[in-house]
Amino acid sequence: MALDKPYTNIPGTTIFDTDQSRKGYWLNQFCMSLMKAENRERFKADERGYLDEWPMTEDQKQAVLSRDLNRCIQLGGNIYFLAKIGATDGRSFQQMAGSMTGMTEEEYRDMMINGGRSVEGNRYIGEDGDAQPDRQPQGRTGGNI
Repeated sequence: MALDKPYTNIPGTTIFDTDQSRKGYWLNQFCMSLMKAENRERFKADERGYLDEWPMTEDQKQAVLSRDLNRCIQLGGNIYFLAKIGATDGRSFQQMAGSMTGMTEEEYRDMMINGGRSVEGNRYIGEDGDAQPDRQPQGRTGGNI
């Protein structure tokens, strides 16, 4: 990492920043290629062959082949580009998001309709305590935002 990034300790979250963008450049370019019908057909006909045309890492290719979108994100994929894979497979964004959370599409939809995930356990380390007081905003004494 080139810079101090105080946002790296949000549980279960990968922030798409310049380093992630650089890491996932070819993965995301592959995804964008799926905007063209002829490329979608080529990919569906021979997924591995089409992926091998792109200078992606083997880990990125395997994540695409297994449709492990969480792994794709860890490897630099941007969810808005990765959505092209889902669309190629005939899946909605809601279906994709559900699979990424370990929920069914219906469970994911209901969670979102009911206000989304609880913030409990999903804040950065030290946000509501003193685990990392040096990363707390100046003048803040604790409590909920």
